[in-house]
Amino acid sequence: MLNGIRIIEFEALGPGPFSAMHFADLGAEVILVQRKGGEANPAKGASRLLDRGKRSIALDLKDDGDLGIARALIRSADGLIEGMRPGVMERLRLGPEAAQALNPRLVYGRMTGWGQDGPRATLAGHDLNYLGLSGALFYAGLPGQVPGVPPTMLGDIGAGALYLTVGMLAGLLQARETGQGTVVDAAIVDGAQHMMALLRSMGPGFDTGARGRSLLDGPHWSRCYACSCGGHVAVQCLEPKFYSLFLDRMGLAEDPDFADQFDPDRWPVQGARLERIFAAQPRDHWAALFEDSDACLAPVLTPDEAACDPHMTARGHGSGSALPAPRFDGEARATRPAPDPGQDGVAIMDELRERGLL
Repeated sequence: MLNGIRIIEFEALGPGPFSAMHFADLGAEVILVQRKGGEANPAKGASRLLDRGKRSIALDLKDDGDLGIARALIRSADGLIEGMRPGVMERLRLGPEAAQALNPRLVYGRMTGWGQDGPRATLAGHDLNYLGLSGALFYAGLPGQVPGVPPTMLGDIGAGALYLTVGMLAGLLQARETGQGTVVDAAIVDGAQHMMALLRSMGPGFDTGARGRSLLDGPHWSRCYACSCGGHVAVQCLEPKFYSLFLDRMGLAEDPDFADQFDPDRWPVQGARLERIFAAQPRDHWAALFEDSDACLAPVLTPDEAACDPHMTARGHGSGSALPAPRFDGEARATRPAPDPGQDGVAIMDELRERGLL
């Protein structure tokens, strides 16, 4: 879908590389600029999954010769992704002003946690910090419990990488029409608060400002339950028609304790009863009971179990893999494995020379 688009990625961790991988999955050419002589970072994982589909060149950006190669790459590119703290790229003489002086149509993507300005802009932080400050973490947990720790994908990927990707795609469309690039400031804290708009748009009952009283964190029909085997099931039958189906499968359709779905004063008692019921049987019992139902119950699978689930395997997923998403015309695009650091450097420099950029 993005054939003909070239993205230059400056090596970082987390959401920036994920966004660049997403561009590669969508068909863009992504050239990863890695640190010359740098050791493999264990945080990137043994599989280097986020580098799949990319080409690699190793540069020392403090060396004038290698800096010249980086500038040539920028002149050849449609977009740039960097995930440094604010000011780092400027000190390397590759900040937005310098880059767009080389290439006015460049879409310059900046991925940070706190953003390019504001009191926290230069401070360290991680996913959980950004979610906490944005208000998104408030509902992560049951009443009386500390907020839980969501998977890092909620902040780093949902509020970070995907916002960077969308912002850059918008910038690329503008550049195509006007010839003028833009600077995309993608901050995880901004994306997390922006996603809260869905919650706040749903009106009374969804955003009460009190933990355990909203339709997201308190109801007995919107939480996970422990089973006798130590596994868990996830229940979220929000709509009354689905709630009715849930009660029917559970044998509770005529039970007066469950008659009022939306009374928060009753949720603690209703939840406690369901805890006892679910704890009496193993997870697989409940998964089988609801297998063909619209009652909105699913087992909580481990990653290895998910890789073997019939639905996931039917969609082409497998152990250790993550297929490109979304799909176009029903097909998942294949990608090439991650390159070794610097393995494409010679070919990339030859191409730059052929184009008169070196």
